[in-house]
Amino acid sequence: MKVVLPGIASLLARNVARRLLAAGHEVIGIDPRGWPDAPREVELHRVDIRKRAAEDVFRRHRPEAVIHMATISALLADPEERYRINLGGTRAVFEHCANHGVRQVIFVGRHTYYGAGPEAPLYHTEGEPPQELGAYPELADLVAADLYAATALWRLHDLHTAVLRVCYTLGPSAHGTLASFLNARFVPMVLGFDPLFQFLHEDDAANAIVTALSSKLRGIYNVAGPQPLPLSLIAHEARRRTVPLPEVALAFLLGRAGLPRLSRGALAHIKYPIVVDAALFRRETGFQHQFDELATVHSFADAVPPGGRSRPLPA
Repeated sequence: MKVVLPGIASLLARNVARRLLAAGHEVIGIDPRGWPDAPREVELHRVDIRKRAAEDVFRRHRPEAVIHMATISALLADPEERYRINLGGTRAVFEHCANHGVRQVIFVGRHTYYGAGPEAPLYHTEGEPPQELGAYPELADLVAADLYAATALWRLHDLHTAVLRVCYTLGPSAHGTLASFLNARFVPMVLGFDPLFQFLHEDDAANAIVTALSSKLRGIYNVAGPQPLPLSLIAHEARRRTVPLPEVALAFLLGRAGLPRLSRGALAHIKYPIVVDAALFRRETGFQHQFDELATVHSFADAVPPGGRSRPLPA
């Protein structure tokens, strides 16, 4: 099967690409960042998914499937650029799919879609709407991209669409939202709060995405791995030091004194949990995670010792 992979430069997307190749698929990557040392079997196009050159890739290759991973969650990125990439890029992907005969598309979203807040339910099912966007505007464009992708389920009847809301990933690459948070000198906590964090190993995340493709999913699915852990326990197992602070003091110190840089809206995510119910995905695909919660945290900690740098990974 010919599979186009927008956003192939991200480490998770590279892992997905390698698994697709191993399964015998033809992989065509689209990403202006490129991929140094990419496998020679990958046909790479260093173009913006929103530009005419990207549509030419669809027109020329006529892929059967697309796995859309060209969204960003860099909360401190320029808001206008993040909006153009997340929503504009997602719209372009679905237009190209509809216009050039794509049969199956997978949109890879985030479980943070649901939002963190004091009145949010502990377990989120796929039918729940997003919450707390007023307090966390940096997530708005990712939520909009997710909602736009979901409209394809009724707008584009000939397109087999699956929206995956994947929880945090963690592993030896030390890339991703949770890894960046743990990689600071200190792990901040809001005094009096110790939320559950849900995550899965980066290899399990890549396997889940490829499994969704082979299962020909249609619909919206939460994707998660082992049981969630309290933030304090994650930090302890990662051999990090937690620093509980009053919220006002923490908001002032973010990005200083060895604390990670976070937006003000992100503070809710270290106060309240976002835990998803992934039973539907497991039931329809048979997916089982290979790494439990402690093995996942330890794989990160072994690669990124406290105060050190991550060890180089093979290309």
